[in-house]
Amino acid sequence: MYRSRLGNDLNKITLDYVSSISDDVEIALYDILGSQAHTIMLYQNKIITKAEVKKILSALESIKKEKFEKKSDAEDIHELIESLVIKRAGSASGGKMHSARSRNDQVSLDIRMKIRDDINILCSCILDAIEALVSLAQQHQKTVMPLYTHLQQAQVGVFSHYLLSYTDSLFRDIERLYVVYGRVNQSPLGAGPVGGTSLPINRQSTARMLGFHGIVENSIDATSTRDFVAEYVSVVAILMTNLSRIAEDFVIWSTSEFSFIELADEFTSPSSVMPQKKNPDILELTRGKTSEVIGHLMAILATIKGLATGYGRDLQQIKSAVWSTSKISITTLLVLKSMLLTLNVNEKQMKKAAEGGYLIALDIAEKLVQDGIPFRTTHKVVGQLVQAAFQAKKPLSKLTTSEIKQSVKGTTVDPKAVAKIIQSISIFSSLKERTSEGSSGFNEQKRMIADRIKKTNAYRIGITKRDGDITNSLSNLSKKVKSLIK
Repeated sequence: MYRSRLGNDLNKITLDYVSSISDDVEIALYDILGSQAHTIMLYQNKIITKAEVKKILSALESIKKEKFEKKSDAEDIHELIESLVIKRAGSASGGKMHSARSRNDQVSLDIRMKIRDDINILCSCILDAIEALVSLAQQHQKTVMPLYTHLQQAQVGVFSHYLLSYTDSLFRDIERLYVVYGRVNQSPLGAGPVGGTSLPINRQSTARMLGFHGIVENSIDATSTRDFVAEYVSVVAILMTNLSRIAEDFVIWSTSEFSFIELADEFTSPSSVMPQKKNPDILELTRGKTSEVIGHLMAILATIKGLATGYGRDLQQIKSAVWSTSKISITTLLVLKSMLLTLNVNEKQMKKAAEGGYLIALDIAEKLVQDGIPFRTTHKVVGQLVQAAFQAKKPLSKLTTSEIKQSVKGTTVDPKAVAKIIQSISIFSSLKERTSEGSSGFNEQKRMIADRIKKTNAYRIGITKRDGDITNSLSNLSKKVKSLIK
């Protein structure tokens, strides 16, 4: 239909090459909704008659029931839907639907509507994952474990503290998506191919009907930019890297060497030859799918970085990357939530690992600091204590008086005071006395959990309202359509 100027139909190979219909199935409904709003606006501004608007809207309503195939003679969903409207409403009426718009503003509209919905779904899924993390944290506020830096034991902590660290990462992911949503939720419809139209349209009207907060004002910007796509995928890529880090921790901790956690059977798979194996395939796939999303971001940036101003057909290729990014991230969050809710935590093994190291070393140093000794001096003394205990293959609490005296040699530190401190500190006293805001201390766990629950509820209200605004706008659009086709 769009090839009338060329005089020849595209042959099959060429059509397959230029066609985006297989990707466009994802945005078919958005294209119909956009066409309905545009058609009503044309009628409201006396560009088409009541009889014409009725025929076009009736045709579009019937097309909603179509099951679009991924193979078609049409180049894209826009051509396919318009051809079906013309077929059902007649060319005299259906042929007017495309007045004052272009495929360029259409496709930008459809992508924005799709991403807008995906952001709301993603935010809800992130909150579900956060709730699962917080629920698990509530159960493990006193589950002692080692905390690591450089994959080496660093300080004693609790499992809830670890889990809450990722709730905070995911809250930042939601905050980024919230900001992106505001920039995505602007309508490009009515911008035309690139320079606008001479027909008396009302772009604000169609924006309101479709639930947008406003319009992308500049017609060049509205049709040729895809920075909002790159921003959305970049934010999701950051989200996926956070999920991939959780996956990596759980892969390590589920090994027999650690045995900190055990995954439910439905999130693992056996070996094809070794019956004892329980492979963390879901977690490994999360790492792999994160790489795929990062690849999508690179592909999108590589596509848009070299384009001259104005629409270029290259932009067609980024749609599949957007759909894939949304699908991967949403399903990853759904799987992660279920995995967290069925996770078996080996509290004894975590505690054993914490007790097997010298994780109270910093606590000893800080106790000496409270006695007025410079931290650098206490750091050196405790380092020597740890070295002595390690060489003797025993815990710090078993050091002899002579070993302690040797460790404080050359300093003003009283060996009796050191011995008294060593005997008074345990991994539990360490956690009880850890009072800095946001620390692994027992009391801080309670406070942070309560705070995260409150924050989650606030975001739920915001997301529900945002989703409701779109639903109400589209419901009102549906009512207008029905009243005009009576």
